[in-house]
This record gives sequence, structure tokens and C-alpha cells, in this order.
Amino acid sequence: MTLVDLAATPLRELNAALHALPQDTNDTRWTIRNPRGQHAVAVGIDAPIAVEIEGHVGYYCAGMNQQASVTIHGNAGVGLAENMMSGEVHVTGDASQSAGATAHGGTLVIGGNASARCGISLKGADIIVKGSVGHMSAFMAQAGNLVVLGDAGEALGDSLYEACLYVRGKVASLGADCVEKEMTEEHKAKLATLLAKGGVNGGVDVGDFRRYGSARELYHFKIDNVGAY
Repeated sequence: MTLVDLAATPLRELNAALHALPQDTNDTRWTIRNPRGQHAVAVGIDAPIAVEIEGHVGYYCAGMNQQASVTIHGNAGVGLAENMMSGEVHVTGDASQSAGATAHGGTLVIGGNASARCGISLKGADIIVKGSVGHMSAFMAQAGNLVVLGDAGEALGDSLYEACLYVRGKVASLGADCVEKEMTEEHKAKLATLLAKGGVNGGVDVGDFRRYGSARELYHFKIDNVGAY
């Protein structure tokens, strides 16, 4: 295991070392101590490694992640796992705005709550939030899944494309072109798989969730919908 103390090692050196790892590296376990809310911790990793971050992080932690499994034992600032391509990112606490923004693949797990615009412009990743999400979550989400075990703020799924949203709690309001859809047995099975990916293995009934998706009325410009654009 490689131990890096950011109280003594510059963040730039840490990220450079992570970027330099070859695909066949044997240095697969990393522990990062004293992040102290620094921004861009463990960004741009492209190697099959596991990274444990002991403490709170700032903006864009684990952004552009590929292959790696990154766990933050604390809270995360804006843009957690932004543009993630694959792998896993798990924050045990809360996440600020735009968690998982534009993420193309992989899995993001948020142990607490997520602020506004969680999953904005989501492009294929799976996001599982064990708490609640703020307003305009999944705004312009194009593909992938957002699972919320708590509540959702206003304008959920505004201008949604083809992402699937599952919410167990209350939804303050739905955004433009987002509607509730039937929860079929196929969707229940899919949701059960997503919950398992998020480490939710018991005590949660998939029947308690509601599914939301695109009404597909804003795909093409229509003068009758001008007020919704």
C-alpha cells in the first residue's frame, strides 16, 4: 500500500504519480491522508487501482476517473466525479453541487445528501444517493440512472432525455418534459441491481420507489412548447 500525506506532499506530486501508473501496475492500493478540503484530489486516474481518501475534499475530486475505485471518507465539494468514464467513486458523507456532472460511465455512490444539479447532463453513469438531492437534479440528463433513497428538490429531470430516475421519497416538482412513468417488473429488477451496486443490500423495498423519465415532447422544436424551452 502507498501512503501519501498531503500535509507533507504537494497535491500536484500526488496526481502526477497517479497519472504515471501503468495499466499493469502492482501498486494498486493508495491511501491519502490530510486532504484538508483541497481541490482536484485524485483527478484523471486511468488505472485499475483503489484509492482511500481520509477526510473532506474540495472541488472536482476524482474527476475524469477511469477504472479506479475512489472512496472519500468525508464530504466532497462541487463536481465530485465530474466527467467520470468508468470505475467507482464513493463518498461516505455529503456532496455539493453538480455531483456526477456529465459522467459517461461507472458508478457514483453518495452516502449522505447531494446538493443542486446532481447528475446534470448525465451521459451514462449510475448515481446512487442514499440521502436526498437538491433542485434541478438530472437537468438535461441524457443517459444513465439516478437513484435517490430520500427526497428530490424542485425541477427534477428538467429537459430530460433518456436517463431513468428512481426516487423513494417526495419530489418537490418535476422539470420541463419530465413525467412519472410506470414501474414495471423489469424496472424493479433493474433498480434492485442498482441498489446492490450502491451497497444497499437490505431493508429497502423497490416497490417504494417511483420512476421518472422523459415525455419526449422537447426533442424537436415545436412552437406550442416555446414557453418550456
